Amino acid sequence: MPTSRPPEPRVFVDADVLFAGAASPSEHSASLTVLRLAEITLIQAITSQQAVTEAERSLTIKLPTALPTFRLIVGRCLRVVPAPAPADLMPYLGLADPTDLPLLVAALREGCPWLVTLNLRHYRPGHPQVTVLRPGDLILRVRDRLAGLASEEIP
Repeated sequence: MPTSRPPEPRVFVDADVLFAGAASPSEHSASLTVLRLAEITLIQAITSQQAVTEAERSLTIKLPTALPTFRLIVGRCLRVVPAPAPADLMPYLGLADPTDLPLLVAALREGCPWLVTLNLRHYRPGHPQVTVLRPGDLILRVRDRLAGLASEEIP
């Protein structure tokens, strides 16, 4: 009798992780690894159009040669959702830096218990339903989850 597969963890990805993943000179950077985890469906990576636009704008200015990689990553690895309306931000004012508050609210709206970023301080004090962590810390959590699955008995 087949068992149901647990759902992939939902992870909201900040623009800085998108930028770092696309611009990474290493195939093993934490940001790129997070995006690859999404590509192979170990996690469900979600971001907002705001983050995509922000990362693309930064790459255009700083590293335009990375734009094809960035567009490939967005197409393969991410579910892109609309940014919240300004009125939707009002109940959450003060929980994150004003420019990043729409990302926190989008993570809440999309049911993402994790938000991965390189700028933890931008998400303080945060919201209790969303754990904000660096890419490397997310990778450790996914690895721990996989280790837990490996210890289960195979029928």
